[in-house]
Amino acid sequence: MSDYIENVRKYSANANEGAVNTIVKYLGIALQGRDSSLVSCSDPDELARVRDRYCKKKLGLEMAVADEAIKATCEQMKDERNKHRVTFYYLVAEHSGTLSKL
Repeated sequence: MSDYIENVRKYSANANEGAVNTIVKYLGIALQGRDSSLVSCSDPDELARVRDRYCKKKLGLEMAVADEAIKATCEQMKDERNKHRVTFYYLVAEHSGTLSKL
């Protein structure tokens, strides 16, 4: 768990450890595979999955709000080649103001 919180804190210094742990539990087995543990901002299908499966189902976001949060997160992490899914999901929730839903 400490690796995840450290990575999130590169982007959000005061990251909520409880929210990070909730995301880790939510993602479960997906974090075991290298490919599935990362998010590709250059893959529209990947971003649609994030929007539909995480933003809509878990965070309850409308499509436009989800798309804006995803776009902001991609921009924030643009210098990171390997965007860790836990960090990406945390930042999406932070950008959309839905950390409290985690």
